[in-house]
Amino acid sequence: MIDDIDIHILEILQEKARIPNAEVARQVGMAPSAVLERIRKLEERGIVEGYEVRLNPVCFHQGLAAFVFIEAEGNSSETAEALAGMTSVQEVHQVVGPDGFLVKLRTADNATLARILRHQIQPLKGVKSTRTQIVLETVKETRRVDLVHAERNL
Repeated sequence: MIDDIDIHILEILQEKARIPNAEVARQVGMAPSAVLERIRKLEERGIVEGYEVRLNPVCFHQGLAAFVFIEAEGNSSETAEALAGMTSVQEVHQVVGPDGFLVKLRTADNATLARILRHQIQPLKGVKSTRTQIVLETVKETRRVDLVHAERNL
């Protein structure tokens, strides 16, 4: 079970993953060693999957974001693995409906996107067709989980 203290720790870590353990302990009113033990257990159980830095893609000439709907046939796991192995691809989701996959990718510009579609994605075995939506503006982008309404019996 996850208790209210675990939820509070997770909320703090979602806000700022690099926060010192002593500060987390201060905020939850526990000893640093106890907080560290709780965090280790959350990691061991797979509740905390990792910690990462969010980079500004524009600073790395990857300011164009696009979502590609891919209609696939045949061995979809092979197609999924090939898509996941592409450096410009950030997310691969198998979806229900006529499209087998929804892929998020980032590139420098439209020309680079066109090259990736023509030379990397469309030639993949199993790819029947693609439809692409270019992002004009990102209003919200997060990996945070709603802990307030979360089921707590993990």
